[in-house]
Amino acid sequence: MTATEPVIISVEPTDGMNILSRQEISQLKQSGEGGLHDLFTSCSLAVLNCGSHSDDPEEQRRRFADFDVRVIQRDRGIKLELVNPPDDAFVDGQIIEGIREMLFDVLRDIVFVNSRIQGGDFDLTTNAGTTDAVFSILRHARVMQPNREPNVVVCWGGHSISRLEYDYSKEIGYQLGLRGFDICTGCGPGAMKGPMKGASVAHRKQRIDESRFVGISEPGIIAAESPNPIVNKLIIMPDIEKRLEAFVRFGHGIIVFPGGAGTAEEILYLLGILLHPENLDTRIPLIFTGPERSRDYFARIDEFIGLTLGAEAQSLYSIIVDDPVEVARQMKDAMVVVREHRKRVKDAYFYNWSLHIDSDLQHPFEPNHENMAALNINRGQPTHQLASNLRRVFSGIVAGNVKPNGIELVRKHGKFHIHGDPVIMESLDHLLASFVEQQRMKLPGTRYEPCFEVVRTA
Repeated sequence: MTATEPVIISVEPTDGMNILSRQEISQLKQSGEGGLHDLFTSCSLAVLNCGSHSDDPEEQRRRFADFDVRVIQRDRGIKLELVNPPDDAFVDGQIIEGIREMLFDVLRDIVFVNSRIQGGDFDLTTNAGTTDAVFSILRHARVMQPNREPNVVVCWGGHSISRLEYDYSKEIGYQLGLRGFDICTGCGPGAMKGPMKGASVAHRKQRIDESRFVGISEPGIIAAESPNPIVNKLIIMPDIEKRLEAFVRFGHGIIVFPGGAGTAEEILYLLGILLHPENLDTRIPLIFTGPERSRDYFARIDEFIGLTLGAEAQSLYSIIVDDPVEVARQMKDAMVVVREHRKRVKDAYFYNWSLHIDSDLQHPFEPNHENMAALNINRGQPTHQLASNLRRVFSGIVAGNVKPNGIELVRKHGKFHIHGDPVIMESLDHLLASFVEQQRMKLPGTRYEPCFEVVRTA
């Protein structure tokens, strides 16, 4: 083999994803509009870099510029040909089994979303149609277990947290695992990996064999945050809004660790739901937690929520600092309330159908300069709508930080401008400045340059 010849490794599915139609194969081979090749290649590269600490999608593309993935149709099924894949995905020439599974998870979801969700089987202009679409993706991934009582804890937090915060999140996961909880996160590193790692050890000690470590991502995020190796069920949602809806309908309780703009987006998304008048009776336990060193972080978040959304929003969560056992105990006690509520309203344990989610939180928000500048960040609107618009602010910041399209927009046209009420803008400015100061929005190896500018209006 000469130096110019590509390395090509064939990978076959273990089960399930070995039959595709000719049309699906054709779309997976096609680049550009109407094709799935570029999307599948990008997500596949992220999976093959499982465990990578890089959160720079452009750097990943530069390192593996000659990477490609081909879908080969055979009479008895399909196989993948990986062209110049990362070496770390293999041991003695054989692909690591967990990575193989995640590759075909990606294939499963991309094909299903393209054919069923974007193919017109669901009316995504309606609340019910979007909720049915999210349910169908989760069901197709076989992640829901209808005969189990509520035990899924969703963990949100930053991908680039300190070692102290990571170790704390791992201890939280351990305490949750000892109490039989399964873990669902955004599937990446940091606060998404720690709880899974801790719970995996606890499950072994408790002899729990059917652990669910569910990672829910979407194409723009997974390109920047490769899955961590603890994930045993990977799900790729079509966009951030459906990803967030999957979290809150699939999970039974939520724990928030320190993070940056993405974590703030998740918090505001959930508060926008819980503050809605139709959800006043909803039971979703929400705990903010971190080590002692993170106390100031949560104080800043709590202050921002109080100033913008008020005391009612602050009453929807508790803050527990430096006490993993108490966090796990409170979550265990809250599961009793969740179970009784689901029974009383005759809702499923495996999917929270009764939760009302406004269309503003379901329809994809495109973070561009025009849409960011047009956001209504002013008082005089219902609190849940203000929370929804604040969520979009942070969604735009996440896009400008890590998503290829957002990065390119900022590079071409300058920073996003965020307008609104002077008091809210000042509080937002201080919160974002604290994230930068604490290096919660700094890309490793680079000097952080904000993708936004807060503009106070009279």
